[in-house]
Amino acid sequence: MLLIENILMALNALRANKMRALLTMLGIIIGIGSVIGIVNVGDSMANGINDSLSGMGISNITLSLEQKDDENTSYGKFFMFGRSNPDKDDLINDEMLSEYKNIYSNYISYIYMTESVGGSSIELGGNSGSVSVTGISSDYASANQMEIASGRFLNESDFEKGKKVCLISSTLCGELMPMQDPIGQKIEISSGRNIHSFYVVGVYEDSASSATGSAMYIPITTARTVTGSSEGYRSATVVPTAGTDTSGFIDETDNYFSQVYSRNKSYTVTASSMESMVESMTEMLSTISLAIAVIAGISLLVGGIGVMNIMLVSITERTREIGTRKALGATNSSIRLQFIIESIVICMLGGLMGIGLGILIGNIGAALLGYSATISASTVLIAVSFSMAIGVFFGYYPANKAAKLDPIEALRYE
Repeated sequence: MLLIENILMALNALRANKMRALLTMLGIIIGIGSVIGIVNVGDSMANGINDSLSGMGISNITLSLEQKDDENTSYGKFFMFGRSNPDKDDLINDEMLSEYKNIYSNYISYIYMTESVGGSSIELGGNSGSVSVTGISSDYASANQMEIASGRFLNESDFEKGKKVCLISSTLCGELMPMQDPIGQKIEISSGRNIHSFYVVGVYEDSASSATGSAMYIPITTARTVTGSSEGYRSATVVPTAGTDTSGFIDETDNYFSQVYSRNKSYTVTASSMESMVESMTEMLSTISLAIAVIAGISLLVGGIGVMNIMLVSITERTREIGTRKALGATNSSIRLQFIIESIVICMLGGLMGIGLGILIGNIGAALLGYSATISASTVLIAVSFSMAIGVFFGYYPANKAAKLDPIEALRYE
């Protein structure tokens, strides 16, 4: 009951001096609002990046052919010095991948390979344009959830015989053949001085804004013929099954291929994924957001000092009231509690206003950066708790000073 009475007294005191109370809260409002706004923008960016990369196969594992290290070469994931190109026997082959998939069948959904033919000019239905030609393996469509709008996907016969057939996007089809059925139509692509003819067997769905809109897919065996590359692959993409521990499976894969390539003195195959890179990026964004939030939180100290100052002024103005309460039997602890609660109420109201301001800042900031706003419940809870802590910390000294006033001196005060 005493607690409720103290809260009501605090609210009445604030109501009597509205402008002064608002100015007192201003530092708390700005501090809490800044911290929540910055943290929310950081969380929105991190979640937006994670969502974007999730659609790109963040958990997919890339198998890459790399040179082994020795005293005559510098080893690196992206740069190779002092070695010739790998021989056919060094490359990843279908038999190797088939055995790998059989051993780890519980962890692997798909394995697919690609072979870039490059950008080319294209002619279809009397119209011309530009297209990126890529050779793909049979698992590519399922692994990337490709949907066929018309026609069919590339089949086993296309891959085995290296047929000159292709898939084009619905966007490309709409641009080059808006009023015709593209299935069976002959496409000519020119790459440098060479001209290659392909026949459309399928049209896959894509959005007009998608980067795949200008992509044409052909069997990977056909792509090798076009590029003149040898059999085998420098890289392959593994799509793990749902629930697979990617980090643990990467270690298993590294161990497996280190045994497969144990007799190869020049090359080996290593596994990597984007997941670890994204985790590092998320941690970096969180660290930056936290650092900026701490800097913004310095204004909370200023706000707390403002609360202490106004509480000292309030005690001075209410000295006779304190003397009267003490003369009627109020204890030091009850006087102290009264003013601590008043300080907490000021900081709590300022904190709630700051939370509203922070959410508004976070929404505006996220919208300007092109991300969906993310409001963290834990951040709001911490902000409220911190507001209460400021009220107790900066309100204790004035409250204790009020509690120690001599009642006779207090009653004489004018």
